[in-house]
Parts: sequence; structure tokens; C-alpha cells
Amino acid sequence: MTELKRLSEHVWYLPYEEKRDRPNLSYIHGEHWNLAVDAGHSKEHTMEFYAALEEAGFPLPDITVITHWHWDHILGMHAVNGLTLANEKTRQYIADFKSRIEKEGTAFFFAFDERIREEYKDCKPVVVTMPDMVFSGEMMLDLGNCQVRIFQAEAPHTDDSTLIEVIEDKVLILGDCTGGKFPEWTVDQTLAEKLAKTIDDIDPDLCLPGHWIELPKNIIVQDLLYGED
Repeated sequence: MTELKRLSEHVWYLPYEEKRDRPNLSYIHGEHWNLAVDAGHSKEHTMEFYAALEEAGFPLPDITVITHWHWDHILGMHAVNGLTLANEKTRQYIADFKSRIEKEGTAFFFAFDERIREEYKDCKPVVVTMPDMVFSGEMMLDLGNCQVRIFQAEAPHTDDSTLIEVIEDKVLILGDCTGGKFPEWTVDQTLAEKLAKTIDDIDPDLCLPGHWIELPKNIIVQDLLYGED
């Protein structure tokens, strides 16, 4: 079983897996409440996350916040413990995706990527669930001696990106916001520069992308501004 990795005083995460396009699933532990970031690619992914939490002695999350609407971050929503939270744009994209699945079936979805077919190769159902709670702009949560800011940001990956700042820990959870836009994976440089400024202004010690290891802020900002060169 994959074990949780500790990122800071209050933050742990289950590491990403490339083979099945599974993103990092984060867990923020407060004295009174516990917050997860992203619901995973399937019920099985969510259950592996929860098994790792229980193995580490943590309670299951009370709320799961969704960073954006893409399938690998939302298709475990029907299996989460507690409530789910997404921004209004994400809610609408999920509703559109749910409607398309219900009307057309899953063939178009499985055609997106081999890694999706790998996740669902055992014919498990694709279940799209709407979020329980919706916000616009930003909101603050006090988990108990752990302040968390949840906010929308302009970003090149999608126009519904939500970032999560764990203030005391100087940690910023990014989801996939730094990446290019599906399906061409092209990066709008204007949006990349806006996101770089957002991250630079927050000045976190560590950033956690959706499908990579934690990195210091300067590397993330450098990559957004200048690419890998």
C-alpha cells in the first residue's frame, strides 16, 4: 500500500501515480476539522487514500475541496467521507461532464487517454457526482490552529482553478493549474504570468502540483515565466 508523505506540520499527501493518471491527494489536519484536496480518479483511488489515512492514525476528511473539474480529480467524489466543495465554474463543468456521460456513455471519455482506460480497465462504473457546496472567489476555513485559504485563480490549465493555501505552513496546493490546456497541452503565456504573480505574492515555502513532487516557489514561478529553459 502506498503510504502518506508528510509535507509540513499540518499537510500530508498520497503521492501521484502516472500509470493511472492519479494526482496527489492532499490531507490537511487541524485540531477540529480535516480537509482533503481532490477526490481522486475513482472510488478505488479514494479508498486507497483513506486506507493510508487510517494506517497513519488520521480521521477521514470532513470536507474535500476540488481543485478543478478534470476527471482524475472528481470521479472519486461519490465515495468521499463528509462534504465536497468546489467553485461555481467547477460545479458547472462537472454538471456538463455528467450530462454528456449520461447522454453519450463513456466511449468518448475512455478515448481521451490510455491512462483513463488503465484506471477503468476492470469495467468499474464511471460515476459523476455534483459537489455538496459551492463558493465563488475565495473563502477561509479554520481547521483548528490551522488557517486555510481556498481561492480561485487565473491559470493556463483551466479557467476554474482553485488553489489551497495552508497559511501557517507556508504551503500552496496547486492542483494542475500550472500545466497546459487539455487536449493540446498548450500554455497561454499571459495566464502563466498571472499565475506566477499570484504564487509569488503568496510567497509559499513549498508548492505541491497535482502530478509531481513538492517544489519550492521559485522553481514553479521560473517554469511559469520561462518554461523548462
